[in-house]
Amino acid sequence: MAALVAYLLLGAFAGTLAGLLGIGGGLVIVPVLAWILRAGGFPAEVLMHLAVGTSLATIVVTSISSVLAHHRRGVVRWPLFVRLTPGVLAGALLGAVLADALASDSLRIFFGVFELVVAAQMGLGARPAPHRRLPGPAGMALAGAAIGGVSALVGIGGGTMTVPFLAWCNVPVRNAVATSAAVGLPIAVAGAAGFVVMGLERSMPPWSLGYVYLPAFAGIVVTSALFAPLGARLAHRLPTGVLRRLFAIFLAVAGVRMLAG
Repeated sequence: MAALVAYLLLGAFAGTLAGLLGIGGGLVIVPVLAWILRAGGFPAEVLMHLAVGTSLATIVVTSISSVLAHHRRGVVRWPLFVRLTPGVLAGALLGAVLADALASDSLRIFFGVFELVVAAQMGLGARPAPHRRLPGPAGMALAGAAIGGVSALVGIGGGTMTVPFLAWCNVPVRNAVATSAAVGLPIAVAGAAGFVVMGLERSMPPWSLGYVYLPAFAGIVVTSALFAPLGARLAHRLPTGVLRRLFAIFLAVAGVRMLAG
């Protein structure tokens, strides 16, 4: 029962932050879920794999409402989505295969370093200056593969990479954010599917579907969907600039704790 309450609270926290700051929940879900599973006595050798795979599975569900909301506003650049998606799908599947080959500690260290990089980017408000045009088909495929691969390895929807890339290529930030939300769906679908298939080959804890732990998935999805609208309403009342810096501190602490094991 205590674990279920923890999953529900984690979903509420991740959903509120997603609505408040426009970030994906994976950066919060993965480290906190890893700590919850560790406290629950889950095997150390699959701890990070379960946290990352479950995070990707939750993003499949939660990203759908985000994509629909952006689509209704007409701000998704669907041609860009189409150009990025083949590379994203291949990269996310490859990322799941690579994650399966990595030890849990290696995956933990990679996530910790990535989280510190995102914390620095968010805390400093660093954004690449738009100074080039979108690359051709090969360049877009390569960019999509890199975004999908790294996102699958750390259990996120890819917005922390897709938005800066598109902004760097002179796509207006509003369209970059909306298109990134759309791109996050194939990342999550391919990544989660890869984690399910790879995990089926291992002996996993009960109630697991591959590397997706179903009780955590259900608890997080329910409350994150309920609390995301609350976060969106709070965004109009609270100083989001200050909150982003505070969240950057949270990410930095989480990243350091991940590296410290």
